[in-house]
Amino acid sequence: MKFQKLTPNLVVRDVAASMNFYRSTLGFQTTITVPDRAPYVFGAITNGSVEIFFNDQKAVAADYPSLGAKPIGGSLTLFIEVEGIEEVLAAVNKSGAKITMPLKDQFYGMREFAFQDPEGWEVTIAERIKT
Repeated sequence: MKFQKLTPNLVVRDVAASMNFYRSTLGFQTTITVPDRAPYVFGAITNGSVEIFFNDQKAVAADYPSLGAKPIGGSLTLFIEVEGIEEVLAAVNKSGAKITMPLKDQFYGMREFAFQDPEGWEVTIAERIKT
């Protein structure tokens, strides 16, 4: 058995707004939207080898009624490793996103900060400390 990749599939209130945040703040590119024009029920973005899916909360609730009552954001955190963490931090600060953990060096060899995206999903950005 060989796993190829893991893509987080986030349930959001506004697919277009979520995609726009990741594009404008973190430089992601749109790979697909359903339908082709907003309002979307699904969208996918990528940057390098990182891919994120977004699903509209109402569409998910219609297909999976048991998921409709669950809160958005907070039950999952994203951990994205980058090169150039200072540049990413500047972009996140400029976006006005809430920083939930200031930039700091961790004992396990990573330099990290965390923020909440507009839907409340927790995102940690990390860069390996070069020795």
